[in-house]
Amino acid sequence: MIDRTQKLQTLIDDNPGIRFREIMRSSGLKNGVLSYYLKKLESTGVVKVVRGPRQVRFYSPDITEEESIVITALRKETPRALLLALIKEDGLEFSQLVKEVKKSPSTVSLYLSQIVADGLVEIKFVELKKRYHIKVREIMDKLIEEHRPGSLDKPTSGFEDIINSF
Repeated sequence: MIDRTQKLQTLIDDNPGIRFREIMRSSGLKNGVLSYYLKKLESTGVVKVVRGPRQVRFYSPDITEEESIVITALRKETPRALLLALIKEDGLEFSQLVKEVKKSPSTVSLYLSQIVADGLVEIKFVELKKRYHIKVREIMDKLIEEHRPGSLDKPTSGFEDIINSF
């Protein structure tokens, strides 16, 4: 029988960037028990924990910091849609991205500025027009390939987009 730590390690390895509540739901463990096992896994270096504002994400230790930034973006609905639109057709203008992801211009602007600040997308001026380009194409291709059809295809929820837009 697989013990709890092995089960949790496998869950985190299979779902890079998974959050505490998602682990709790998937594992069926209660808050205190799960906290105990995750602290144990973190202290032994079996799991890497990235603490950000209002969220904690769990990764296998072989995920680099740059990969964790990409994974975090891919696990959120709007940033994921923006990145995938740019993978499909690199060099889109803002209005094209708004149309492609079917979100309001303000929502697109918020998340676009976030993924530009994270170094995932860069802005280039072509014929005096701003165009957006994927900056970390190789990492994205690698992660999508490694984890498809896994959790990176499923954003956690639109709720996160709504909360983060305030």
